[in-house]
Amino acid sequence: MLKYFSVTTGLALAILAAAAAPATAKIQTITLAVEKMTCASCPYIVKKSLLAVPGVSAVAVSYEAKTASVTFDDERTAVSALTDATTKAGYPSHPKP
Repeated sequence: MLKYFSVTTGLALAILAAAAAPATAKIQTITLAVEKMTCASCPYIVKKSLLAVPGVSAVAVSYEAKTASVTFDDERTAVSALTDATTKAGYPSHPKP
C-alpha cells in the first residue's frame, strides 16, 4: 500500500510542478503587406498601432516596400490581432506570402 501511495504522490507532484512551470513562449516574426501607406508619417502610425498589441516586441515598417515586419509572442497574440490593429489605424494589412 505504501509503494502505491508514493508512486501516486510522486505523479501528482510531477503534474503540479509541470502546471506551475512557466510556459515557453514561441516568438515569431511575420511580414505584413500594408495598404494605404501614402506619406512619410504612415509608417510611424502603423508601427505605433502594432506596438500597442500585447505580445508584440518589435516592429520595422518599410514605406518603400509597403510592409511591416512584426516580432511577437504567439501565446499572447495572433496574426489576426496584428492585422486588426493596422486596419483600425486606417491601414489594412495581411500576411505577405
